Amino acid sequence: MLTPLGWGTAAVSAALYAAGWWLGYPEPAVLGVAGLAAVAAALLWTLPRPRLAVRRDIAPVKVARGEPAVGVLHVKNEGRAVRGLSARDAAGPTDVAVDVPRLRSGGSRSVTYRLPTERRGEIPVGPLRLVRSDPLRLARRVREYGTPRTLLVRPRTVPLALLPSGRAHHLDGPTSDRSPAGTATFHALREYVIGDELRHIHWKSSARTGTLMVRQLVDASLPTTTVVLEARPESWPEPDDFELAVDAAASVAAGAASASFPVRVLTGAGPVADTRGGPGDVEVVLDRLTAVAPEPGPRSAVDVVRRVPAGGSLVVIMRDGAELGRVASVRSRFDRVVVLRVRPAQEASAPPGVHLVDVADLDALAEAWRRLGGVR
Repeated sequence: MLTPLGWGTAAVSAALYAAGWWLGYPEPAVLGVAGLAAVAAALLWTLPRPRLAVRRDIAPVKVARGEPAVGVLHVKNEGRAVRGLSARDAAGPTDVAVDVPRLRSGGSRSVTYRLPTERRGEIPVGPLRLVRSDPLRLARRVREYGTPRTLLVRPRTVPLALLPSGRAHHLDGPTSDRSPAGTATFHALREYVIGDELRHIHWKSSARTGTLMVRQLVDASLPTTTVVLEARPESWPEPDDFELAVDAAASVAAGAASASFPVRVLTGAGPVADTRGGPGDVEVVLDRLTAVAPEPGPRSAVDVVRRVPAGGSLVVIMRDGAELGRVASVRSRFDRVVVLRVRPAQEASAPPGVHLVDVADLDALAEAWRRLGGVR
């Protein structure tokens, strides 16, 4: 296809040819023919389709917001030598210019370029749009190569310790069929029944009593950290404040998950993540929070808390103190309640039994969280 310069050259050349022919002056006609010939040659230059094998790698495929990520483009020429190539790779709404050097027949090149990571989310990368232009930039042909990939720009986090529970629990803990593997605790001995696993037989007691005895195990439930993120758009007039709120939620949830404790993340729209304290939970939490966005709804996030099981710690992340009364109403259902206010517009008093922390940035959150760990 012709570029704007090509269309302009063709129009001027045609006008010169017509004027020279009509007025009987050969010079304008010759210039017009030369211009039209240049346009035709440019179209012929870009007509052949380069035989290219294109592969794209992203390193890393998951990155915290603001951290560097690169695309690595591997291009192999499986046809004749080509030149005059330029490329643009789509990275979400952004086009990234990629310089592709001249490729001889059978040659290959690897090109590395930065990907935008300023905004959190799932960023589709590709396909590569390869542009072949003539030397005069009169014509160009755009073709797509390669399979699109996805870059996950996840929330930023700071290391946060697990909040200590505010209540004393029975040594064996309450039993639960949702308890994570690895928390089974010896409870008592009982007689063997068909179906019991042989590895649970207590041989010393069996020899002493003359009856097969097995160890009865219970799962001691680990306290769950419930993280509630207020995500209604009217609560966050500034997008950067909401991003900090998501970063804070991710830091709290990842801190509990890294300690192998169950984590539950909620917004007013419902659950975002619900982990059991197993391996890989940190990745699950961060991946799920990658896609969280402000979402209108009739209910606040605190309203959703009333439907989740009681116990453990509750961390509510909001901007102002409008919901503090509702938080206080669910205080008795949890061992410990913390409210993180992100860049609040005005001061507020903490309700009884609720720890109130104002957060201006992630560094301030880390410092306040360390102080909070010593407060009961």
